[in-house]
Amino acid sequence: MKIVHIGLLVQDLKSAAQFYEHILGLQRIDRPELAFDGLWYGLENAQQIHLMLLPDPYQGCDKPEHGGRDHHVAMQVDDLALITARLDAAAIQYSMSKSGRAALFCRDPDGNTIELIA
Repeated sequence: MKIVHIGLLVQDLKSAAQFYEHILGLQRIDRPELAFDGLWYGLENAQQIHLMLLPDPYQGCDKPEHGGRDHHVAMQVDDLALITARLDAAAIQYSMSKSGRAALFCRDPDGNTIELIA
């Protein structure tokens, strides 16, 4: 497996862009049209940081059910069906990507969201 992108929640895109572009020197890359605003940045080896302008789900509420709208680490896998079978066998809940891609989101035992991409 390899890390594909890191998703981070932000509350102010202008301030976030100032930091990621001007402080860290990252270059913005195109992002698809989604139901929420955000910015994407390319890193070495095709890795990315995705900034998502979404409410902070940790302020006074439980984490969202679908991990794609939460802080997460994304990893590419060779056999998504095999991982899905292992998740099912262990009774670990997951949800498929809302975009239609061959990807799923699950949580580790500590509640951290993991995205697995075929």
